[in-house]
Amino acid sequence: MLLDLAPTNISLLVAAAFVAACVRGFSGFGSGLIYLPVAAQILTPFQALTTIVIFDLLGPLPILRRGWRDCDRQDLRRLLTGLVVGLPIGLTILTVVAPEVFRYAVSLVALFMVVCLMLGLRYRGTLASPLIYGTGGLSGLLQGVAGIPGPPVILLYMASMRPAVAVRATMLLFLFATDIVLLPMLALFGRLDLSAVLLGALLILPTMAGSLAGAWLFRPEYERAYRGIAYAIITASALSALPIWG
Repeated sequence: MLLDLAPTNISLLVAAAFVAACVRGFSGFGSGLIYLPVAAQILTPFQALTTIVIFDLLGPLPILRRGWRDCDRQDLRRLLTGLVVGLPIGLTILTVVAPEVFRYAVSLVALFMVVCLMLGLRYRGTLASPLIYGTGGLSGLLQGVAGIPGPPVILLYMASMRPAVAVRATMLLFLFATDIVLLPMLALFGRLDLSAVLLGALLILPTMAGSLAGAWLFRPEYERAYRGIAYAIITASALSALPIWG
């Protein structure tokens, strides 16, 4: 059995991957924020990172070509430069801290992101080059420590004056690239577990099913309701991983 997991735990991971993909399908965000707090209660930190990288790689493939056409390539290069600096630092930290630190870090980052989105907190200043490099570095650090690279980039760009099409495409390609960069980094650190790769491959099907279900459920006129549902599910997932239940 994969990673010697009980059938109940495998079922929980399948359900978490499905729900996470479904939420992303109708809200546009939330995949890692939902899946990782659950996975961190079952898998080791590096196994959890490996599984989400594997099943998340296929999702954006059909729209990558369009994303490359629409993205701000200069911004993308700057973000990726910061990423490759910050990611090894985050992974180094993860190798020396207790597994519980990863679990709690994932949950706290998820809760912080929900609060920021609900309060409408965004960066509204000028997107200077050092800020973009720094945001990429912070994303890499967060990916290494907690497996969630998205919050810094999302909070930076959601209120920017860049064209909306370019913003979406740049964030899409950057977040896809974070997975591409993470895999060899995990191998370099000796933390790429073949069983976790196989488990991630197993989770591709529920992820695809969840994405299709979320897209089918989406109705533009109910966008605010979908966001509220996404916030509630992310919050529940994050709280489930915190030591507050006795």
